[in-house]
Amino acid sequence: MNSAQSQIIVVGGGMNSLVCAALLAKRGKSVLLLERNERLGGCILTQELFPGFHHDVLSCWYPLFMGGPAYPELKDDLAAAGVEFVSNGYTTGLITPQGQGVALRQDVQDAIERIEAIAPGDGQAFGAMANQLFQQDAPLTFGLLGNSPYSWKLGKLLFSEWRSRGLDGLVQYASESLESFRRWADRTLHSDFARALIAPWVLHTGLGPDEASSALIGKLTFAAVVAGGMPVVKGGSQNLVRGMQSIIERHGGQVLVNTEVERVVISGGRATGVVAAGKTYNASEAVVCNVTPTQLYGRLLPEAPAETRHRAQAYRYGRGCMQIHFALDRPAPWQDPEMLKVPLLHLTESMENVAMAVTEANNGLIPRRPTIAIGQPSAVDPSRAPEGKWMLWLQLQEMPSRIKGDAAGEIAVPADGQWTEAVREAVADRVQARITTVLPGLDSMIIGRHAVSPGDLERMNCNLVGGDPYSGVCSPDQFFWMRPFPAVGKARAHQTSYPNVYQIGASTHPGPGLGGASGYMVAQRLLGKH
Repeated sequence: MNSAQSQIIVVGGGMNSLVCAALLAKRGKSVLLLERNERLGGCILTQELFPGFHHDVLSCWYPLFMGGPAYPELKDDLAAAGVEFVSNGYTTGLITPQGQGVALRQDVQDAIERIEAIAPGDGQAFGAMANQLFQQDAPLTFGLLGNSPYSWKLGKLLFSEWRSRGLDGLVQYASESLESFRRWADRTLHSDFARALIAPWVLHTGLGPDEASSALIGKLTFAAVVAGGMPVVKGGSQNLVRGMQSIIERHGGQVLVNTEVERVVISGGRATGVVAAGKTYNASEAVVCNVTPTQLYGRLLPEAPAETRHRAQAYRYGRGCMQIHFALDRPAPWQDPEMLKVPLLHLTESMENVAMAVTEANNGLIPRRPTIAIGQPSAVDPSRAPEGKWMLWLQLQEMPSRIKGDAAGEIAVPADGQWTEAVREAVADRVQARITTVLPGLDSMIIGRHAVSPGDLERMNCNLVGGDPYSGVCSPDQFFWMRPFPAVGKARAHQTSYPNVYQIGASTHPGPGLGGASGYMVAQRLLGKH
């Protein structure tokens, strides 16, 4: 295929781009994917940080992809390319600094019993919650998330739900969907432990326990993980990227890295291609852009209508994120050996502590006691580390993008508020000391530590503005029909101001995660299946 002529050009090489390009290529479309960095993957990056240890430096877990619509269509192709997803029957859990904890298996009934044993009444409350999510509300919730907001299928779904629930029922669903996690948890759960178990999952879409819609998002994410597991890619997530690239190229598509797109070429009100690295690449059918709205309308489509550009500039990004990776000379020293089996658990004192850390970060402060997501890829995929060794994948989602101070008054911050190596390592020291309270003797086991600050994240991926891993806060004004912003003119959901230019990625419906859903939706539309 001539690199300068394609039917469809995909801008960016993240998860949604790979899904979109792979599906289009499989269906016979000539596809060209252009990536500005030297590698594909976006937030998927596997590196050998220490000899023999293969760390997923950014994202790691794939429940959304395996439970989403793209996986069934790509499953056999990925398997043929050597991509293997593995899980171990455990999902998540909680550990408090006082040592109280729980490890949950991939079994809703078992989770009910384990929670009930620690917090009487709350196991049953979780069971009722899961039943409502996966039975009563499943068609509406997953229909909203799984369809384009302006598609006829969604209109048909809403009409069906209106006939089934009535107007009052739909209003009740909307009310519950907008509720904060704190209000739901205070009303429904009896123990601080159960609230602390579920509350950190609110953070995984950039919200906090006191924000609107955090109840629905927190409950849904937690329950989905317990039911669906926490799979990883065997050998490292980069193998998934290689597998996706092989599907694209095996079906005639082309991938170019180190090729930054400068602008989309518009002629006669339609896109005819892009200019990248000083060269024009033509597209006869469409251009699909996996970028943030500020990039799309500020750089790639600068001549879009003024109101659309204004809406794009008003788009808001969330808190920063930090990653810390440890290579250990032996398995983590959990006091409860069953914790060694848990792929991803959280360390926090309480729901209130989660809320406090969110507030501190929102105010520009490094949290005194951040919530720590403790991932153990070695528990699921031992091949990532040398025999007998261990890895820890830590994520902190309550970090300020721009630093105004330290809540504990211990870390000196630069006057310009930027993340420096000194600040990053000081925060990593605080986090290491915090996890050592539940992993006694950890310090003597460390082979190496590698920290990534919010500033580092933005330098690695321009879609992670301010180190926001979700490319925009998922508050109600930027979610569902209003992601990335409410419809203005022709621009709505994945449709831009131009009829054959589309936007995909975490900044678009249905939001962030490694599901590839927006790439799938736009691919279906371009294939005439919407």
